[in-house]
Amino acid sequence: MTIDWWTLGFQTVNVVVLVWLLQRFFWRPVADMIEQRRDATREALADAESTKGEATAALADIEKTRAGFDKERDAILAAARDTAEKSHLARMADTEKEVTALKTIAEAAIEKQHQAAEESWTGHAGGLAVDIANRLAVRLDGQAVRAAFLDWLIKAIAALPELERKAVTALEAISATPLAQTEQERASALIAEAFGGHPSIAFKTDASLIAGLELHGPHLLISNSWRADLARILTDITHEK
Repeated sequence: MTIDWWTLGFQTVNVVVLVWLLQRFFWRPVADMIEQRRDATREALADAESTKGEATAALADIEKTRAGFDKERDAILAAARDTAEKSHLARMADTEKEVTALKTIAEAAIEKQHQAAEESWTGHAGGLAVDIANRLAVRLDGQAVRAAFLDWLIKAIAALPELERKAVTALEAISATPLAQTEQERASALIAEAFGGHPSIAFKTDASLIAGLELHGPHLLISNSWRADLARILTDITHEK
């Protein structure tokens, strides 16, 4: 069994406030009223000693007064108990609503913090993974790697629609490192064959590619480099749920 200390605390405060209110506004006035009626009764009894008939009548009045007071007291006590019970139930309901609202707010805040922490760690881990891959890619750059990227580039060109391939007339072939003359000639021949024509090709270098061979044209872009691959990997990592 689990004790809800917050609910117990609120209930304790409610009881203390209720007892104070009864003591301040109910029991003290009632006690004064009782005392006044007792004084009146004693005076009536004292007067009754002088006259037997008056005493008998006074006693009868006292009995009636007592009977009426008992009924009045019972009615007051019943009303007070009913009011106290209703007030207690209302305060418990309000307290439960407040606790539920606070719990909802706290859960939402915890969930938000959890998501923010998860996104932060995901981004950090993704950046670290990409940085490691970047450093490995730089060390692996060489003629064999360039040949592999050229092969992938030819496959990417072959996957283009025929109309798009035939519409290409001028291109820039961008590599991470300068290509030897023989490499440029081989790349030009394979690229021209893949396009099914004779587009003019200008070779340029961009070290930020890390490794690879990309084609840029007026209406064409084939990303075929370590930089593009690492960017896609980072996007997949940071958007993975």
